[in-house]
Amino acid sequence: MAVGPGVKPPGCGRARPRPLAGPGALRYKGGHPMAPQNPTTPRSPEETALLRTVVRRFPGGVLGGYYAPDDLQFLVKEARGAHLYDFSGREYLDYLLGSGPMVLGHAHPAVIAAVEAQLSRGTTYFQLSEPAVALAEEICRAMPCAEQVRYTSSGSEATFFALRVARAFRKRDKILKFEGGFHGTHDYSLMSVGPRAPKAFPAPTPDSAGIPHAIGDEVLIAPFNDLGETEAIIAAHHESLAAVIMEPFQRLIVPDRGFLAGVREVTRRYGVPLIFDEIVTGFRFAYGGAQEYYGVVPDLAAVGKIIGGGFPLAAVVGRAEIMRHLAPAMEATGEFVQQAGTLNGNPVAAAAGLATLAELRKPGAYERLFATGNRVKTALAEAARRAGVQAQVAGEAPVFEIYFTDRPITDYRATLTADRALHAAFTRALLERGVVKAAQKIYVSLAHTEEDIQRTVQVFTAAFEAVAEQRP
Repeated sequence: MAVGPGVKPPGCGRARPRPLAGPGALRYKGGHPMAPQNPTTPRSPEETALLRTVVRRFPGGVLGGYYAPDDLQFLVKEARGAHLYDFSGREYLDYLLGSGPMVLGHAHPAVIAAVEAQLSRGTTYFQLSEPAVALAEEICRAMPCAEQVRYTSSGSEATFFALRVARAFRKRDKILKFEGGFHGTHDYSLMSVGPRAPKAFPAPTPDSAGIPHAIGDEVLIAPFNDLGETEAIIAAHHESLAAVIMEPFQRLIVPDRGFLAGVREVTRRYGVPLIFDEIVTGFRFAYGGAQEYYGVVPDLAAVGKIIGGGFPLAAVVGRAEIMRHLAPAMEATGEFVQQAGTLNGNPVAAAAGLATLAELRKPGAYERLFATGNRVKTALAEAARRAGVQAQVAGEAPVFEIYFTDRPITDYRATLTADRALHAAFTRALLERGVVKAAQKIYVSLAHTEEDIQRTVQVFTAAFEAVAEQRP
């Protein structure tokens, strides 16, 4: 099957609706995947005690990313393949996948073996290591824009330093990003990611407390999938622009035909570096990432998630002409970009990433990933249709989501038309039935089996029936 336009691969919110009726909630070890279970089964004393500690020790009782309603919150004890297990013995079908890194599923034997082999050689050096060098070489072989690599420990760091090195290269300060685009949690990123009342372009809206007001003066906002408006903003501000940063696949919004190529052409015309945030799409949409999948090559890219194989690892990659600002030899010139991290290029993470990429290079890996994703994506849309629920399933096969609206999801403002209460109820209904997803994404993996897909179809049907009952 084709996995991209003309490209062949190489190788819950806290909303609390009333309890939902329906077949059993959580799957227990030893039980049939759809065997009825009591959704109010008490937590084990061990898990109850741990959750009390969570409330005391973590602000809001969360790590800062995924969280479930209090009455459905759980702690993961272990994970295997596409399944999670909590401290009460319950089993969950996982479409969260660690927020994306676990494209092979949890505890993949090849990754575990690579990590165990590296552990006996030491866990971190703050120096070059063979796994870090080998992974950098593989990334450069795979990604069209990658000539050089600088490691970080998180995607937020990668996008932050991609912007810093672009500013050093361009000798300008302003950046342009797209409304609804998420590039991590640093100050430049958290502008107009999720504004409830968006401003007129190109004015930004901060998404977090604690961001200096001055940052707003350095960020321009453009509409995703609107090439005319984007080109006009760049044309008007190109003299002060350091870079344009974008998710080529923005959250869950597929780029219109010609949009990415158009942005590439206008940035090249004005000499403005184009940065692709490929934290999500890198090695997921194709071995060469979204730039291979969509056929558009940026100047720099931020990659993460999959390249660490489940460990903290990300990177800035790109043209040597720009990346040279990170080289110590530049220190005497005044154009040196300071960037360091205690765990940059950690050898355990690099070993896990190398093992993951080796699995993805095996024949048929991407065909299987896309086939699984398309089946689950189609099942989601069909279940909504059968339940008579107005909804749009947006995204690509490896990662997608449902929006409860009749408006096609072509830009951020279209997502604002979706019914958030219905979405929260649906996400809750899935969790009650033992299916875990992110607040805004459904990730699929190579570990999801035929049995998992069949179970998912049944749970989608039951969840939509429960949601349909709640509508006025």
